[in-house]
Amino acid sequence: MMKATHVWFVFCVLWCLACPALGQNTAIRAGIATIDITPEQPVVMFGYQARGTKLSEGVHDRLYARAVVFESQGKRLVIISSDLGDFYFGTYEYFRDAITSEFNLDASELLLTCTHSHSSPTLTVDQEKEFGLVKSKRAYMAPHPNNLTYTEQVRAKILQVVRDAFDAMQPVRIGAGIGYCPIGMNRRATRPDGSIMLGRNPYGPTDKDVHVLKIENTGGQLQGALFDFATHGTSLNQNNMEISGDVLGLAAQFVEKYLGNGAVAPVFAGASGDINPWYTRLGKFRTGNGWVPETELLGTMLGEEVVHVMEGIKQMSTTGEIRTAFSAFELPTGKTMGGQPVTQKTYPLNISAASIGDVAFIGFGTEMLTEIGMAIKEASPFKYTFLITHCNGASGYLAPMHAHTEGGYEIQSSPFAPEAADMVVKQALKMLYELK
Repeated sequence: MMKATHVWFVFCVLWCLACPALGQNTAIRAGIATIDITPEQPVVMFGYQARGTKLSEGVHDRLYARAVVFESQGKRLVIISSDLGDFYFGTYEYFRDAITSEFNLDASELLLTCTHSHSSPTLTVDQEKEFGLVKSKRAYMAPHPNNLTYTEQVRAKILQVVRDAFDAMQPVRIGAGIGYCPIGMNRRATRPDGSIMLGRNPYGPTDKDVHVLKIENTGGQLQGALFDFATHGTSLNQNNMEISGDVLGLAAQFVEKYLGNGAVAPVFAGASGDINPWYTRLGKFRTGNGWVPETELLGTMLGEEVVHVMEGIKQMSTTGEIRTAFSAFELPTGKTMGGQPVTQKTYPLNISAASIGDVAFIGFGTEMLTEIGMAIKEASPFKYTFLITHCNGASGYLAPMHAHTEGGYEIQSSPFAPEAADMVVKQALKMLYELK
């Protein structure tokens, strides 16, 4: 019979031999890439119905799609950021199906996001051809053949940038940090009669968090920095006809230019359904007499904070288990949407969750008002929670219950009932705790 001390010795030896293998099994690999998606022809622009069918007139700054791919223990996570408006009217499914099919991804392993720039092209597909559907009454959003062509081109380019990210995969180490930026402003202002209008509300809630995830290879060379901030892409109004990534797109470009050496900075819009940039709805990029265009100024301020945070991240990890989850969550509808009666009893909202070690990503296919996002982040079990909207679909505004009593544009445009926000918070936290 083997003595207990001998058994313990053998166990310790086996454990020590296993430890390197265990560490290697949970090692993180990642690849990151970017691609230009600026339209080469004039297009109908996203976001303002008042533009009608007018086509864009030039390009102020280039648009980009950025992809980062993580892998650990055979589990993958693909995150795509794009300088686009949103994935309405079947375009999410059109892109998703192509991406998941080519790369053999589960739906939960993909976060397909846009920055909600209102100075970007409208995405569109031929709904009758692709889905057998009659064209939407909101066909004004994409009436031009150039938009159909552009959408096809962007889908091909997004597939390419994901391929490039997979090709660039290598062992990496990651670290996260949080900073703060003041460039967002609550836009639910109160008129003298108590009604709510779109304006400036300096006393309303705003989420100033800037979440940053730093990626470098195991040799210490910086690969990129993902960052997340809550603001609408509406520094410019319907009179601006130049293509632009708006504040978030320009912030990403600033970070990439400053860091150099091919670093890529995927950017995401946080819970910003009621948050506009500090300067908003401007008609043009003003430059006279030394004036710095407000969109560029705000983008630079945000970009500099991203760099400050990234430079302060010292604790990096080479290991971390990847976990993912996806929920097509059915929510109760309100009585009207945009002044029209709502006939269906429920309306879907896609919720996506993923984690890498102590960093979580929680994505929503909606324009979420900021209080909801702040509540989810506050209650999240993860040290760092990137809350991302305009992710994996588009379902309109989601507002907290008290805002339904107040009214306003976001409420009039929302398909959801007042109780829907609380249901989303509970579902999101349930998914995050299950990942943890």
